[in-house]
Amino acid sequence: MAKEKITPRSDDFSQWYIDVVLQSQLADYAPVRGCMVIRPLGYALWENMQRALDSMFKETGHQNAYFPLMIPESFLKKEAEHVEGFAPECAVVTHGGGKELDEPLVLRPTSETVIWDMYRRWIESHRDLPILINQWANVVRWEMRTRLFLRTTEFLWQEGHTAHATEPEAREETMRMLEVYRTFAEEWMAMPVTPGRKTENEKFAGALETYSIEAMMQDGRALQAGTSHHLGQNFAKAFDVTFQDDSGKRDYVWATSWGVSTRLIGGLIMTHSDDDGLIVPPKLAPTHLVMVPIWRSDEQKSTVLEAANRILDDWKLKNPTCRFHLDDRDQFKPGFKYNEWEVKGACMRAELGPKDIENQQTVLVRRDKREKSDKMFVPLSEAPTRIGAELDAMQHDLFAAAKARQEERTTVVDDYEEFKTLLEEKGGFFMVHWDGDGETEKRMQEETKATIRCIPLGRTPEKGKCMITGKESKGRVIAAKAY
Repeated sequence: MAKEKITPRSDDFSQWYIDVVLQSQLADYAPVRGCMVIRPLGYALWENMQRALDSMFKETGHQNAYFPLMIPESFLKKEAEHVEGFAPECAVVTHGGGKELDEPLVLRPTSETVIWDMYRRWIESHRDLPILINQWANVVRWEMRTRLFLRTTEFLWQEGHTAHATEPEAREETMRMLEVYRTFAEEWMAMPVTPGRKTENEKFAGALETYSIEAMMQDGRALQAGTSHHLGQNFAKAFDVTFQDDSGKRDYVWATSWGVSTRLIGGLIMTHSDDDGLIVPPKLAPTHLVMVPIWRSDEQKSTVLEAANRILDDWKLKNPTCRFHLDDRDQFKPGFKYNEWEVKGACMRAELGPKDIENQQTVLVRRDKREKSDKMFVPLSEAPTRIGAELDAMQHDLFAAAKARQEERTTVVDDYEEFKTLLEEKGGFFMVHWDGDGETEKRMQEETKATIRCIPLGRTPEKGKCMITGKESKGRVIAAKAY
């Protein structure tokens, strides 16, 4: 696991990203084109994300359930806009048990259709509402251009699907879950995001409105990190899901759906990692601190390992939420271990040798601060408190650095030619006026490969002229190239 295997970001950001994923052993390529194998470190990271999000979902009243992977093809065809949006990405099963199926089955690209068929059976009265269900599952979308974690044929995600008696309730749910995603991205992933509404061209197929959180990666490109959809009554009408209100009148149910996926791991990598490998915010890190014992003889080895185990047991008692690891492998030298754990993104390392034991101290090194001047010589008695404080500081510092980068690379532009120049030379987010016309939006995408990422929530109303057509604009939107 040598550092030279990781391409510098400044040379080739895309190759750097792939190198970090592979060298840190987060994932590997699967035998099926476009699919990936999530390795133990990558899955541990996903489990930590899953645990945090699942707790947040349950705090907002949601329950987990599970629905089938295979969906009758006719279900997708019931909601015309929905099937049109997903048809090119669908994988279809036509044979089973050695025979051709009477009806093809689609491997779920998303689960609205099968879930709403079930909701039709479960909902009769307003007393049955709301239904607040989340599903942790895999989905299949036949992507043409794939990249580990960011866009794969099969990926893991969660998808919330809720049913409500009124439109205001559905809208409130849509915005509530968008805020859950914003909180998770910023407070857990240390990744600043901008919440906003998607344009008509960019909204989810079958939704009235789609909202997203948009993050900026180190190369200036945007990443859609989570979406929340106000589905209106479209799916209820397609699947004839009605309820009797308290006055006895029947009406169609109002719906939402919302989701994030393992692409968050890709977002985390591209927000924080460096040319030496993975950097993970402490709140999500599989390993908070790795202790590397140092010895030069068998006698020293016995003494150092006995001390290392005793010290770590004490630290675990005093820091029960901290995830410690003792690297006692004797086939590798300390320098190799330092390098390996830096590539794998352990938040901190503690060095412990005979001199340290004699002096009752350890050397602490933070993953995001590895200069000689950053080494911390800490008394063993003070180490548990210091470790906790440094992990808190690292979480804060990673967010602050990403936030500063986002602000530095967000540019207000009014001239289309200047926009095109800065897009290539500087990149990042651009606050631009847009006339609200989908054709203007398509023109920008065709000519620059940039898209309108979102119409920011809470934007200041500002009259202006569309930078492309010169027509009236109601306010600025965020435009950027995106993953």
